[in-house]
Amino acid sequence: MSTPLYQLKAGLFKTLGHPARIRVLELLSERDRTVSELLPEIGIEPAHLSQQLAVLRRAGLVVASKEGATVRYSLTSSLVAELLGVVRRILAEVLSGQAEILQDLRAAETTRA
Repeated sequence: MSTPLYQLKAGLFKTLGHPARIRVLELLSERDRTVSELLPEIGIEPAHLSQQLAVLRRAGLVVASKEGATVRYSLTSSLVAELLGVVRRILAEVLSGQAEILQDLRAAETTRA
């Protein structure tokens, strides 16, 4: 019996559930990069970055290609970048709704005073 789609989705979201991995994907959505290019942007230890890249590779979200002694990472699909954009839009809507609630609460406080 195959794994249900909802479980596969949960696994993908679990993979995306680390800030360093999200940052790697954001940077790779701009252009392919080497580890040495990623390190200063991510701000974690090289060994930790290698671990995070390995998780992303196993999930099929990034691919590594060798250019001589250099390893260059890239997204496996432009859909990954699209997903990050959709998440950004969702967050903007959620935060906008929360800002409206905060304004209403502050207005209520002002009228009580």
